[in-house]
Amino acid sequence: MATLAPPVAAIRVAVRQALSGLPGDGPVLVACSGGADSLALAAATAFVAPRLGRTAGLVTVDHGLQAGSAERADAVADWAGRYGFTPVEAVRVEVTGPGGPEAAARQARYRALVEVARRHTAAALLTGHTRDDQAETVLLALARGAGPRGLAAMPVRRDLDGVPLLRPLLDVSREQTQAACAVLGLRPWADPHNTDPSYARARVRADVLPALVRALGPAVVDSLARTARQLAADTLVLDELAATALADIRDAGDGLSVTALTALAPAVRSRVLHAWARELGAPAAALSHRHVAALDALVTAWRGQGAVHLPGGLRVVRRDGRLVVEDR
Repeated sequence: MATLAPPVAAIRVAVRQALSGLPGDGPVLVACSGGADSLALAAATAFVAPRLGRTAGLVTVDHGLQAGSAERADAVADWAGRYGFTPVEAVRVEVTGPGGPEAAARQARYRALVEVARRHTAAALLTGHTRDDQAETVLLALARGAGPRGLAAMPVRRDLDGVPLLRPLLDVSREQTQAACAVLGLRPWADPHNTDPSYARARVRADVLPALVRALGPAVVDSLARTARQLAADTLVLDELAATALADIRDAGDGLSVTALTALAPAVRSRVLHAWARELGAPAAALSHRHVAALDALVTAWRGQGAVHLPGGLRVVRRDGRLVVEDR
């Protein structure tokens, strides 16, 4: 009996763990660009899902940012159909919006993936982010001066507008996905954006992370990913404490009590203020540390300052011992 290649086995085990116990009977949809990571994930899902009583589908997104992108998306969809996936969709999106092309493309991609998942009543969406991607995300968060939430990087599972998004390969290396493709005879597509130095992630991938590996050894990649896992666990607890605190404070009436906010630990209070600002309608993508710090100053460094202006045209003031939204 032929021995299963270790990279293929590792990826199948990771996918099985992610899919085991998944509720509902809808298909699982793999988001596949045709690169080594998502292609290895797709092949593993096609093997594992039927053995768990699941249908495996595939979605490929054409961002329209490169010549030949439509043909490439069609080629991925054609491969998926021949590989046994159903449903299979190639979706074209328009990349527009704030935050630069990377952020705009990501937002457009996830909107399209959610739309397809809802249409097929999918049990989950799967993406091929690897341990290397996680390490890169941690480094980018460090460079931005992000707090624990940013350093927690990508969660294994998150809710994406009501659709479960799973990342089964966060403990699998990019080297393993490339090796699995080679063993299975799959021919991945190399996205030129991944090596374009105009993108910050591409620079981290090509220069920063390899420099750390040379200086500190290959274990640094796993250490960075492990740091993300540990911070994610801590952040979850703090978020739960903040949700409870916000509910308690809200019981007192409209706005938030300054006295109650002052009694909270700083890490919990900042999360309460962030969550409250989002509830008021401040867009999450535009709400920054600077806004939350200004709200916190109304509580802890009150000197009669004026309103704090939040994204979305919101104005928060301190009045009669409470933080309230000022009428526009």
